[in-house]
Amino acid sequence: SFFVGDSQSFFCCKRMAELLLDPNIRLWVILPIVLITFLVGLIRHHVVLLLQTVKKVDPEQVSDSQVLLRSRILRENGRYIPRESFQMRKHFFNNNETGFFKTQKRKPKVQNPMGDPNMMMDMMKGNVTNLFPMLVIGSWINWTFSGFVTTKVPFPLTLRFKPMLQRGIELTTLDASWVSSISWYFLNVFGLRSMYSLVLGENNAADQARAMQDQMSGAALAMPPDPSKAFKAEWEALEIVGHHWALEHIEEELLATPECPSDLVSPKDKHI
Repeated sequence: SFFVGDSQSFFCCKRMAELLLDPNIRLWVILPIVLITFLVGLIRHHVVLLLQTVKKVDPEQVSDSQVLLRSRILRENGRYIPRESFQMRKHFFNNNETGFFKTQKRKPKVQNPMGDPNMMMDMMKGNVTNLFPMLVIGSWINWTFSGFVTTKVPFPLTLRFKPMLQRGIELTTLDASWVSSISWYFLNVFGLRSMYSLVLGENNAADQARAMQDQMSGAALAMPPDPSKAFKAEWEALEIVGHHWALEHIEEELLATPECPSDLVSPKDKHI
């Protein structure tokens, strides 16, 4: 949009965009929203701990994952062990008759999330603990602190950020750097991750941003990979790896006396 009018009206609009906030907004709007968001995260963490169920671990799946990890470590660090040790480990994995990747046959485990009641219950618990508190607290904050301008970001922004940072405030002359109360709440929801990690530890359930990312990426519905295909891919990767001894003549290199460079020798030492 373009401004049409005289210069006096233009400067008047520019002055309207600059605001002087009441100091009471910091005590009665900004800090309460931060405190409410943090306390809701703490409550959500303990509720998730009460509702979570212990998932059964398949010993065969754990064993297969460990074997794949050992094979990958052999491919990456095999040059630091002797050739006989490398060939012995490679023979254990890739031998055509007795190799682990050739003899072990696994059936793909395909799970239907719609037919598993336990998985459906976990999905429902995740929706209740993630989306429901955010919608309820966000609606209450939007109703209680409606129309407040809380703070201003310390850098200029374009007009595209106004719908995101100024929800509930319809002022065309207001600079896009100002933040409304409901937008301040969502910034706290996605910005208190370090505080939760400091109080509750790294693996906490209070971080709604990480929980939403897991749901959007489909982590809750992730299918286990086909072990047979994983074994075949790892067999092919290990088959083409050769042994190149990286520690050859390492004793001579360690015991050899390093010669001092001539440019580091002072003229006074040359005369001695």
